[in-house]
Amino acid sequence: MCEHVLGITPATEDEKPKPCRTQADKWAMNYQAAKQFYEREGHLQVPRKHVERIVGEDQEEREHKLGAWIGNQRSRAATLTPERIEQLSKIGMRWA
Repeated sequence: MCEHVLGITPATEDEKPKPCRTQADKWAMNYQAAKQFYEREGHLQVPRKHVERIVGEDQEEREHKLGAWIGNQRSRAATLTPERIEQLSKIGMRWA
């Protein structure tokens, strides 16, 4: 009806918005950035303003504000799931 009456055509694949990422997806990408940093540097003493670049599953390079994320995870330790605490502990997270 929109096409015939208003002359509106459906969006092409290039025009469609990218799918939204869930909080779990965002956490997983930040964790991947932390893991990459740990494997390269051997620690997770990340400066607060550090930005880590990783290549996502879609082969697109993304920047993650890793220093801020690590600090936030430390401050939210009481509310993190045991699985997330274990994941971060395995890659050298200092909680205190």
